[in-house]
Amino acid sequence: MEKIPLGFHETMDTHEMINFKTICLMKAKLMQGLCFDNDLKALMEKDVKQSIEDIQELKELYKKARTL
Repeated sequence: MEKIPLGFHETMDTHEMINFKTICLMKAKLMQGLCFDNDLKALMEKDVKQSIEDIQELKELYKKARTL
């Protein structure tokens, strides 16, 4: 199967999603240190792990981006 590169608008959208997920990840990590409820802390840890996976997936997609 031929590898089709992303369009310029898709590249920009992917970049914006990576930035958004990174900010969410940083916020969740910061809030874990301030949280005293173990159930909430576990939920935030699950969110952190999922965010890391999502960012890795988006980075793989971003590799298909067109360059000028």
